[in-house]
Amino acid sequence: MQLQSVIKHTLFGLLVQIIISCTSSPAVIPQDISELENRLKAMTNTFSGDVGVYVKHLHSNQEISINADSLFPTASMIKIPILLTLFDRIEKDSLGYDSTFMWFPEIVNYSAGGMLSSFKDSSKISLTKIISLMITDNHASLWCQELAGGGLSINEWLTQNGFEQTRMNSRTPDRQDDWEVYGWGQTTPREMATMLTLIHEDKAVSPWASEEMYRYLTRIYWDDEALSQIPRTVQVASKQGAVSDSRSEVVLVNGPHGDYVFCVITNKQTDQSWAEENEGYVLIREVSKLLWGKLQ
Repeated sequence: MQLQSVIKHTLFGLLVQIIISCTSSPAVIPQDISELENRLKAMTNTFSGDVGVYVKHLHSNQEISINADSLFPTASMIKIPILLTLFDRIEKDSLGYDSTFMWFPEIVNYSAGGMLSSFKDSSKISLTKIISLMITDNHASLWCQELAGGGLSINEWLTQNGFEQTRMNSRTPDRQDDWEVYGWGQTTPREMATMLTLIHEDKAVSPWASEEMYRYLTRIYWDDEALSQIPRTVQVASKQGAVSDSRSEVVLVNGPHGDYVFCVITNKQTDQSWAEENEGYVLIREVSKLLWGKLQ
């Protein structure tokens, strides 16, 4: 009876493996991405402003780089370095993940607007909720920036982890000149995409921290641009940014035929409107649509 049971379980295990191998989608490895690169270059060449694009197919490690190492404003994409440094503090037990704080507007000294600023004085809020709000709420982001140790600590983490171009400028000593040029932060399309990739691959801070951060970045409110061109059933981690003359988005797609990451950042746009048809928004949507069609 015992031998029959072993054989039965072994056969069942083999059957499960066969079913999985037959039903799972194999990764699509682009044989030649030169056509894709040419189409992306054509999009950027007609853009009224500066554009940087970085694309990486994670299974094959093939890359497309268009001004990918040039500096651009981060706008709200700086929240990814804030998140990384915050979790570094949590991992080192300098900050409790289960901590609860009390909200007062003077904590961040920022103009009213957003969800957190609508909280009553002395409201209690957990760190996990502050992090959840941070992805879309600038008050929560500035609070997390301070909880992470401030701009100097964030820039130190970036330097220690090999990010030479990305920097926090706002509320950071000796970064005033950079703030006047780039605003809240500065980065390159390649570095921003690399940060998101490290989180995806459980290589940022720690496997546990990476998993937690990735979950936060898959729960995005702003889904009108790059995400709108990807089927709703596909998991995507992302972060968006926008100021008057710059639009940006970094996206990692867990596609059925293989994962890929891309980052698009503009600067010095002629079109500074906030309409859906803003040239920067249109570019991001077109890039996302093209990549999904060619890489999946």
